[in-house]
Amino acid sequence: MATVTLTAQNFDEIATGEGITFVDWWASWCGPCRAFAPVFEKASETHPDITFGKVDTEAEQALAGAAQITAIPTLMAFRDGILVYREAGALPASAFEQLITAVRELDMEQVKAQVATA
Repeated sequence: MATVTLTAQNFDEIATGEGITFVDWWASWCGPCRAFAPVFEKASETHPDITFGKVDTEAEQALAGAAQITAIPTLMAFRDGILVYREAGALPASAFEQLITAVRELDMEQVKAQVATA
């Protein structure tokens, strides 16, 4: 699956749906964003069961503000509608693959219990 362009209109529907969604917050002028883009795109092709979305922070400034994006690239991971990872900075391909594996292996019953008590 190729990456999906996320906007204010479709972000909630896609990012907070069932399954796993990775979101790359980026801008065209950002060197680290451009360096991470091929890693993100390749992962989207390698893992067709996961949704990979990209938010152009220049085009979607209100959405970036609502998400409190203060540095780019920022990578987020959602699983079954719950934000389970958020970190600024580009990842090398091997670290991104490790993150994908970690998100797949999360015990979502435990995560949901933690969210319920927070």
